[in-house]
Amino acid sequence: MYSFRTTSGPVELAFTDRLGGVSAAPYDELDLALEGDDVARARTENHRLLLADFAPGDELCDLRQVHGAAVALVEDDAPTGRPEADGIVTTGAGRTLMVRAADCVPVLLADPDAGVIGAAHAGRLGLVRGIVPATVARMRDLGAERLVAWVGPHICGACYEVPEDMRDEVSAVEPASRAATSWGTPALDLGAGVSAQLERVGVAVEWAARCTRESADLYSFRRDGAHAGRLAGIIRLDPAGRR
Repeated sequence: MYSFRTTSGPVELAFTDRLGGVSAAPYDELDLALEGDDVARARTENHRLLLADFAPGDELCDLRQVHGAAVALVEDDAPTGRPEADGIVTTGAGRTLMVRAADCVPVLLADPDAGVIGAAHAGRLGLVRGIVPATVARMRDLGAERLVAWVGPHICGACYEVPEDMRDEVSAVEPASRAATSWGTPALDLGAGVSAQLERVGVAVEWAARCTRESADLYSFRRDGAHAGRLAGIIRLDPAGRR
């Protein structure tokens, strides 16, 4: 069910793999997509199974991701919907924040001492538009100071082939993203780009990534196309662990 899971003070976080769910092939097993051709009731059950294991009783707070730079705030007493955004932040305990990916970079962020958590979905356009720095800025507005970010599974620079003009366009914004595939063609390294953006704004980076295209237990759109499900990054504040 998890490719990575850890706890930092009152903060619990994880990145999922594709195991432990009920979706049938070719989406087997733990497809967490919001939409798609996988059976809807299977996706619903997958979300229930994940939340029951990770945070029983929590409310799931997720997004309609649009490859932009908008960051949604989940407030303690406000009703939650599903905003169009690619970042989400909160200071509220008992809510699990989720971002989905299948080659893009899921990023989980926290200041455990300040009790501020966040999550961001950064694809090529999100990297260019600055969704991760925007999420950091919103968290600092809420009182975060010493932030740590966990960079989750995504397609690696050796696998993410793009046209040369696209590589030039993206690397002009974030030079660290410039890469070449293992077979020598132009590529982008989204993880390196996201890490550089985080370090530039003073956020410590923890690497929790594997290449989605190379890992059969992870979903990859580049590898599987329309038959790819979605993995997730999830993070919460434990009410019992709050200071």
